[in-house]
Amino acid sequence: MLKPVLSSLLVLGLSIQTVPAAEENQGICNLNVGTSLDWMHCFNQHLKKQQALIKELQEKNRLLNERITVLHSPQEIPSDDGPYFRDRLRDGSKGPEMIWIPAGSVRIGDLQGGGDRDEKPIQSFKIARFAIGRYEVTFDEYDRFAKATGRDRPNEEGKGRGIHPVINVSWDDANAYTVWLSKQTGQKYRLPTEAEWEYAARAGTETKYWWGNEIGFNQANCWNRSCGDSFDFTAPVGSFSPNQFGLYDTVGNVWEWTCSAYHKKYLGTENECATSPISYTLRGGSWDSSKWRVRAASRTNEIASKRSHSFGFRIVKTP
Repeated sequence: MLKPVLSSLLVLGLSIQTVPAAEENQGICNLNVGTSLDWMHCFNQHLKKQQALIKELQEKNRLLNERITVLHSPQEIPSDDGPYFRDRLRDGSKGPEMIWIPAGSVRIGDLQGGGDRDEKPIQSFKIARFAIGRYEVTFDEYDRFAKATGRDRPNEEGKGRGIHPVINVSWDDANAYTVWLSKQTGQKYRLPTEAEWEYAARAGTETKYWWGNEIGFNQANCWNRSCGDSFDFTAPVGSFSPNQFGLYDTVGNVWEWTCSAYHKKYLGTENECATSPISYTLRGGSWDSSKWRVRAASRTNEIASKRSHSFGFRIVKTP
């Protein structure tokens, strides 16, 4: 009766030795010797040992999971690509890819001279640590929000959704997305201040563009291929090289909403989020901007309800 079971154990490479009754408590058995009762006893002894081993492994696994929970917040999931992370939404899916930007200082405005009047006077700010989107928010990301909240999906004007930056979104739309994302993740999301945006876009540089003072060739997406690119409309996010902070498309592609009020000259409030100002500042230029308008210092503004095929946004997370 035991032979089929014993044969299977032998095939699996299990070796159970039997010993005289006086030594049976030592648990040393061999299936090739002894009586059927010896075999049954040793088989049971082997199962008990395996069960104890499994219980020990389960306990170690539980302790390991507790250790992982301490090292990483349950929502903050490290990316496979460098220091980036993505917060977990309520349904278990991942939010936009983010990166923590270290605290530092920045001078914003017309650093080279000859800039627009609203880029003056130059302002200096100390910037606290914050995380910012590696990419501009995409149609895929915004459409998920629109579906979840019953909002209308923005019109892509036949130029592509998916991983293209979302367009035709107002400040109100962009802000609503950050409110929804905050509730979904339990984290603090918002739009960047104007100073945070320029600090992140410059990535430690003080040139017109993060790579230098000349637009160069195929570094960004702007009007009529004046940036040397091959796109007639928006480019899929990440189509060009990132800056020194690892951020994509801070030059061109779409104007990005900030949470700061726009004034015709700098007042020193550019690192603050405004409440119901006349208009909000947008940064970065877009696919239909000249190379002059995609400089790190360039600004434009609009009322909170304005939508445009050149307006998009990037998000910020604070500790």
